[in-house]
Amino acid sequence: MTEQTKVTTLDHVVIRFSGDSGDGMQLTGTIFSNLSAVFGNDISTFPDYPAEIRAPQGTLFGVSGFQLHLGTKKVYTPGDKADVLVAMNPAALKVNVKNLRKGSIVIIDTDSFAKRDLEKAEFKTDDPIEELGLTEKVQLVAAPISTMVRDGLAEYGLDNKSAVRCKNMFTLGLVCWLFDRPLDHAMTMLQTKFSKKPDIAKANIKALTDGYNYGHNIHASVSTYRIEGSKKEPGIYKDVSGNNATSYGLIAAAEKSGLQLFLGSYPITPATDILHELSKYKNLGVITVQAEDEIAGICTSIGASFAGCLSATSTSGPGLALKSEAIGLAVIAELPLVIIDVQRGGPSTGMPTKSEQTDLMQALYGRNGESPLVVVAATTPTDCFDMAFWAAKLAVEHMTPVILLTDSFIANGSAAWRIPDYINDFPDIKPNYVSNYHGEAVWKPYRRNKETLVRYWATPGMEGFAHRIGGLEKDYDTSSISTDPKNHQKMVETRQAKIDKIADFIPEVEVKGDKDDADLLIVGWGGTSGHLHEVMDTMRRNGQKVALAHFRFINPLPKNTAEVLKRYPKVVVAEQNKGQFANYLRSKIDDFTPYRFNRVKGQPFIVSRLVEEFTHIIEEKN
Repeated sequence: MTEQTKVTTLDHVVIRFSGDSGDGMQLTGTIFSNLSAVFGNDISTFPDYPAEIRAPQGTLFGVSGFQLHLGTKKVYTPGDKADVLVAMNPAALKVNVKNLRKGSIVIIDTDSFAKRDLEKAEFKTDDPIEELGLTEKVQLVAAPISTMVRDGLAEYGLDNKSAVRCKNMFTLGLVCWLFDRPLDHAMTMLQTKFSKKPDIAKANIKALTDGYNYGHNIHASVSTYRIEGSKKEPGIYKDVSGNNATSYGLIAAAEKSGLQLFLGSYPITPATDILHELSKYKNLGVITVQAEDEIAGICTSIGASFAGCLSATSTSGPGLALKSEAIGLAVIAELPLVIIDVQRGGPSTGMPTKSEQTDLMQALYGRNGESPLVVVAATTPTDCFDMAFWAAKLAVEHMTPVILLTDSFIANGSAAWRIPDYINDFPDIKPNYVSNYHGEAVWKPYRRNKETLVRYWATPGMEGFAHRIGGLEKDYDTSSISTDPKNHQKMVETRQAKIDKIADFIPEVEVKGDKDDADLLIVGWGGTSGHLHEVMDTMRRNGQKVALAHFRFINPLPKNTAEVLKRYPKVVVAEQNKGQFANYLRSKIDDFTPYRFNRVKGQPFIVSRLVEEFTHIIEEKN
């Protein structure tokens, strides 16, 4: 940094890279987040994709974004408003103007702001900065980026299109200069990504360097930021997405249980990366099958479960609907199965690249008959590892399907993850094999542990334990097919009681913040954890008494749920649906009527908005 450069020291900053789908904004954001993690910053990311595979270039609905929040201390969300916006075209600028902080830096490629580009973005004048009222509100860096990249790569002999595609690396270099980030790690990432195309790697590295040097040449026109790193707990860290962490959690559970991992799945946004990631680990004995449809995907997993595997299937909301009959088969056959539902905007195809929490009722009740199973939810990208492990443990030890709910926000988002010592720090997973059966009566497929009501698992090949299970109701004592009314009542109640007893094996819900004297308890579940935690922290800094109870275990609920929710004078349940968890809690807890905060926009919560709403609830007279 030169002496002329104005340096602003912050403890956290929000950066948003935005442009067309083909502008490489996701790659740019990913590389910068990795750089920040290496530097010691805490990070939270939010990839924001358009629903179309390749939307018309320059249109408002085709804007693709990657938002990154980095800080010296713990970062819970990708942030509300951006301190730096890279807008590769007018549409990106217009879509993101509402999310700009006053005094923020806006970087634009003037080559992409021609009259035709402005018309596509529905601007009415030739000056978008003035039209949007940004003239006095932002620090503008307007440069002919495409031209500079094309000229800078002339010696590489690339065609015009290939050269211009490197402009995202130019902007990355410029942002690296803004934050005083060395380029070595970014260069290594580019060499790795384009290892089979060394000429492309060299061109991108040249563009990256040119962008960094351009920052030095304009040092007096904008302020720069300094975000200090922090000391992390010693260990090996990895920038991990929620989908990848889910995959690793299943692999860890397979190793701890001594079972072979099997995933039968069908590609669907935004869950497909789980299938992609697990397919890389054949060397660890992982079997993956890409089936011809959703039903075939789960049925292969049920077959593998019967054969003795730790079986899983991955999907999103529409796929979960298609799998419902097969899930019912796993319920009545009492086979272990992990069903991962990466929630997205609906109904039907809806908004497949946007995030919601709208599958809760489907997960709890979306099957024919009385069909109880376990439902758990991950809270952050890194928590996906823990909850995938928990889902597998509960499925195997209690012989039941378990639905793990994540969502597009945490599945595609990433965070710095300290790779755990799961061998020593995570609990064992002990299948309830038929070898554990010591009853006096002859073993039958539906003989149960008297305490847990879990049936004993006999897998094919165990001598003397040939058996048949299936979708027809069975007699409680003989395990033969039965249509007896009293027996059906008993089996229905037994399957429900088995799930209810799992509450004895899961952690109690934890209350954070002013847990002893809060005026308001915030309640959430799943992927809204970071936003609600930041809301709680903000309100406490404002002098308000606030606590947070965030749920990871949903069915059954933790044993202390009713006690916690009735402890506080006011409770608000915040969720990205029309009140599904609030309704569920009311059905489980007598005389419980919470306040509600519901948004179904396909976008993460806005912390400032939640603070405003929750403050009104505290101030409201009873």
